[in-house]
Amino acid sequence: MGKWAASKIFKVNDTLLFKYDPQHHNVLQVSRSDFHSCNATAPIATYSTGNDSFFIRAPGHYFFFCGFLGHCQAGQKVDIRVPKITGPAGVPTGSPIQPPQASPDGSIEPSPSSSESILCCNKTWLLLVFLMSEYLL
Repeated sequence: MGKWAASKIFKVNDTLLFKYDPQHHNVLQVSRSDFHSCNATAPIATYSTGNDSFFIRAPGHYFFFCGFLGHCQAGQKVDIRVPKITGPAGVPTGSPIQPPQASPDGSIEPSPSSSESILCCNKTWLLLVFLMSEYLL
Protein backbone atom coordinates (compact mmCIF):
# COMPACT_ATOMS: atom_id res chain seq x y z
CA MET A 1 0.00 0.00 0.00
CA GLY A 2 2.98 2.34 0.42
CA LYS A 3 3.53 2.72 -3.33
CA TRP A 4 -0.19 3.25 -3.95
CA ALA A 5 -0.50 6.02 -1.35
CA ALA A 6 2.75 7.66 -2.45
CA SER A 7 1.39 7.92 -5.99
CA LYS A 8 -1.72 9.87 -4.87
CA ILE A 9 -2.19 13.49 -3.92
CA PHE A 10 -4.38 13.72 -0.84
CA LYS A 11 -5.88 17.05 0.21
CA VAL A 12 -7.66 18.58 3.18
CA ASN A 13 -11.41 17.75 2.96
CA ASP A 14 -10.77 14.43 1.17
CA THR A 15 -12.33 11.32 2.72
CA LEU A 16 -10.67 7.93 3.05
CA LEU A 17 -13.06 4.98 2.88
CA PHE A 18 -11.87 1.71 4.39
CA LYS A 19 -13.73 -1.40 3.14
CA TYR A 20 -12.83 -4.77 4.66
CA ASP A 21 -14.26 -7.90 6.30
CA PRO A 22 -14.72 -6.92 9.97
CA GLN A 23 -14.53 -10.56 11.08
CA HIS A 24 -10.90 -10.70 9.96
CA HIS A 25 -9.68 -7.09 10.00
CA ASN A 26 -9.99 -3.66 11.55
CA VAL A 27 -8.33 -0.29 10.99
CA LEU A 28 -6.27 1.48 13.61
CA GLN A 29 -5.06 5.04 13.25
CA VAL A 30 -1.70 5.22 14.99
CA SER A 31 1.31 7.45 15.58
CA ARG A 32 4.33 7.41 13.27
CA SER A 33 6.43 5.36 15.70
CA ASP A 34 3.61 2.84 16.29
CA PHE A 35 3.13 2.59 12.52
CA HIS A 36 6.77 1.72 11.91
CA SER A 37 6.90 -0.80 14.78
CA CYS A 38 3.37 -2.19 14.15
CA ASN A 39 2.48 -1.43 17.78
CA ALA A 40 -1.30 -1.71 18.18
CA THR A 41 -1.46 -1.08 21.94
CA ALA A 42 -2.25 2.68 21.90
CA PRO A 43 -4.21 3.60 18.76
CA ILE A 44 -5.38 7.16 18.16
CA ALA A 45 -8.65 5.73 16.78
CA THR A 46 -10.09 2.28 16.10
CA TYR A 47 -12.47 1.44 13.25
CA SER A 48 -14.18 -1.93 13.05
CA THR A 49 -17.38 -1.79 10.96
CA GLY A 50 -15.84 -2.86 7.65
CA ASN A 51 -17.14 0.33 6.04
CA ASP A 52 -15.33 3.18 7.78
CA SER A 53 -14.50 6.69 6.67
CA PHE A 54 -11.79 9.11 7.78
CA PHE A 55 -12.24 12.79 6.94
CA ILE A 56 -8.96 14.64 6.37
CA ARG A 57 -9.25 17.88 8.35
CA ALA A 58 -5.67 19.16 8.17
CA PRO A 59 -2.35 18.67 6.37
CA GLY A 60 0.03 16.12 7.86
CA HIS A 61 0.83 12.43 7.96
CA TYR A 62 -1.88 9.91 8.84
CA PHE A 63 -0.92 6.35 9.67
CA PHE A 64 -3.26 3.34 9.56
CA PHE A 65 -2.89 -0.43 9.85
CA CYS A 66 -4.82 -3.59 10.62
CA GLY A 67 -4.63 -4.38 14.33
CA PHE A 68 -5.20 -8.12 13.95
CA LEU A 69 -2.18 -10.18 14.99
CA GLY A 70 0.48 -10.31 12.27
CA HIS A 71 -1.45 -8.29 9.68
CA CYS A 72 0.57 -5.06 10.00
CA GLN A 73 3.81 -7.03 9.83
CA ALA A 74 2.48 -8.65 6.64
CA GLY A 75 2.08 -5.21 5.06
CA GLN A 76 -1.54 -4.31 5.80
CA LYS A 77 -0.74 -0.68 6.53
CA VAL A 78 -0.90 2.65 4.78
CA ASP A 79 0.78 6.02 5.32
CA ILE A 80 -1.28 8.93 3.98
CA ARG A 81 0.58 12.19 3.41
CA VAL A 82 -1.47 15.36 3.07
CA PRO A 83 0.77 18.25 1.97
CA LYS A 84 0.16 21.81 3.01
CA ILE A 85 -1.06 23.59 -0.12
CA THR A 86 -1.36 27.34 -0.28
CA GLY A 87 -2.89 29.60 -2.85
CA PRO A 88 -1.95 33.17 -3.75
CA ALA A 89 -0.45 35.18 -0.89
CA GLY A 90 -0.19 32.05 1.26
CA VAL A 91 -3.96 31.61 1.69
CA PRO A 92 -4.86 27.91 2.18
CA THR A 93 -6.84 26.44 -0.72
CA GLY A 94 -10.05 24.43 -0.57
CA SER A 95 -13.48 25.29 0.69
CA PRO A 96 -14.52 24.23 4.17
CA ILE A 97 -17.19 21.56 4.53
CA GLN A 98 -18.71 19.91 7.56
CA PRO A 99 -16.63 17.01 8.90
CA PRO A 100 -18.23 13.60 9.37
CA GLN A 101 -20.14 13.01 12.60
CA ALA A 102 -19.77 10.04 14.93
CA SER A 103 -22.86 7.85 15.07
CA PRO A 104 -24.19 6.45 18.39
CA ASP A 105 -22.29 3.18 17.85
CA GLY A 106 -18.99 5.07 17.55
CA SER A 107 -18.51 4.62 13.82
CA ILE A 108 -17.87 7.69 11.71
CA GLU A 109 -20.50 8.69 9.20
CA PRO A 110 -19.63 10.75 6.12
CA SER A 111 -20.73 14.34 6.18
CA PRO A 112 -24.09 15.06 4.52
CA SER A 113 -22.32 17.51 2.24
CA SER A 114 -19.55 15.09 1.21
CA SER A 115 -21.13 14.37 -2.18
CA GLU A 116 -21.13 18.11 -2.92
CA SER A 117 -17.47 18.37 -1.98
CA ILE A 118 -16.61 15.45 -4.24
CA LEU A 119 -18.24 17.21 -7.17
CA CYS A 120 -16.46 20.45 -6.37
CA CYS A 121 -12.87 19.71 -5.69
CA ASN A 122 -12.40 17.11 -2.96
CA LYS A 123 -12.09 13.38 -3.37
CA THR A 124 -13.23 10.27 -1.63
CA TRP A 125 -10.52 7.64 -1.76
CA LEU A 126 -11.68 4.05 -1.51
CA LEU A 127 -9.07 1.98 0.27
CA LEU A 128 -9.61 -1.74 -0.04
CA VAL A 129 -6.57 -1.97 2.15
CA PHE A 130 -7.05 -5.40 3.51
CA LEU A 131 -8.60 -7.01 0.44
CA MET A 132 -5.59 -6.00 -1.63
CA SER A 133 -3.06 -7.60 0.71
CA GLU A 134 -1.32 -10.80 -0.23
CA TYR A 135 -1.59 -11.89 3.40
CA LEU A 136 -3.68 -15.04 3.79
CA LEU A 137 -5.34 -16.02 7.06
